Amino acid sequence: MKKTFVGIITSLAVLAQICAVESTLRAEEKAAENAKVSIKFYDKSMYYPGNGDDNPVNIHITIKNTGAETLRFKLADDRRFSIDFDAVDVKNSKLEENSSLLKKRTTNQTVYFREIALEAGEEYSFVENLKDFININNASIYYINMKFYPELYSNRYEYITSNRLSLEIRPSSTAASSTEIPVAVASAAILQPEAISPDKVVEQTIIARQRSLWDQYFLYMDVEEMLKRDPARSRRYNAESADGRNKQILAFKSSLKQTRIESDIVAIPDRFEIENTTYSQTDGSVKVLEYFNNGTFTEKKRYTYYVRQRDGIWYIYNYIVDNLGTE
Repeated sequence: MKKTFVGIITSLAVLAQICAVESTLRAEEKAAENAKVSIKFYDKSMYYPGNGDDNPVNIHITIKNTGAETLRFKLADDRRFSIDFDAVDVKNSKLEENSSLLKKRTTNQTVYFREIALEAGEEYSFVENLKDFININNASIYYINMKFYPELYSNRYEYITSNRLSLEIRPSSTAASSTEIPVAVASAAILQPEAISPDKVVEQTIIARQRSLWDQYFLYMDVEEMLKRDPARSRRYNAESADGRNKQILAFKSSLKQTRIESDIVAIPDRFEIENTTYSQTDGSVKVLEYFNNGTFTEKKRYTYYVRQRDGIWYIYNYIVDNLGTE
């Protein structure tokens, strides 16, 4: 009799454990069914490789209850125990995880979290820096999505996948981080412009000026149109023969090199940031923030470079400058 009673108690305990496991699995399945996870860029700007502190890729994450019942899930205070990002390039090669992320997850520690309950139609949002999760070391187009773990990373095989974003990482915009300009230095005779994007044209032109490489500086510049920006110069130029026009172009270049005219276009910034690029099939503009050190203060200016495509190559043909004050 005693053995029978003990057997009944044991069976009930096992049954209770099975019911508890099934209840947990049903709750997780319900969370997966009723939770929609979406991502978008937060304050989207120009993104470059490297340091996440200086140039973060902030992602706005939203978890929404699309069901009729209360949605419950766990959310870690350190979001690295609640979410993951996957990123692949155009060749479908996956980017590596950040070393600090790997260290976090492989170190024994207490993970603090809170229970979140969302009623039907409610949503919960937060922002995370993509570069805290994956290494982005090269300029390219990447495709990213996110995994959300309703029961934390410890149950990482249970997750909800977000939508996919397309992320463009541009070449670094500073001269220090730009290691090369794809033109030869030894002889101007072999310099050939390349079919690169308008922002890259402007970037390489500024870098060439920073390095006093005049051949590269003029490579993507429509010097004739720049000369004709001034009405008086334009009238004199149009009145000349072909030989006279060539001489005027050479004289114009010489004056630019000596900063006798158009001082804004040949000014040398200490640093610059490409702010915005817009273009159609034939015309475009590139806005650049440029910073000039004047000893006791720094001038900040916005340059708008106007570009035009000719034979598949983009050329700078005009510009305007807006003074934005000092720092």
